[in-house]
Amino acid sequence: MPEITLYTVPNCADCQAIKRLLTRQGAAFTEKNVRGDPQALAEMQARAQVRIAPVTVIGEQAFYGPFDDQRPRILAALRGETAA
Repeated sequence: MPEITLYTVPNCADCQAIKRLLTRQGAAFTEKNVRGDPQALAEMQARAQVRIAPVTVIGEQAFYGPFDDQRPRILAALRGETAA
């Protein structure tokens, strides 16, 4: 299983939904709260070229946007598929 990092902010429904999805899939992940952590924010921006959470990084693939947009890409990546 590739390394998974989830960049979040507090009180974010999409962030919570992604955490639930990863947990249900049995995927171990590291959560990094980008609010108040400049290093995590800079890392997220470097990996995904976006400034807004949630961002999910699975291996070398970075996904961003609302949960509904990320969900199919996350599931494909967890199956070992490269998302388009």
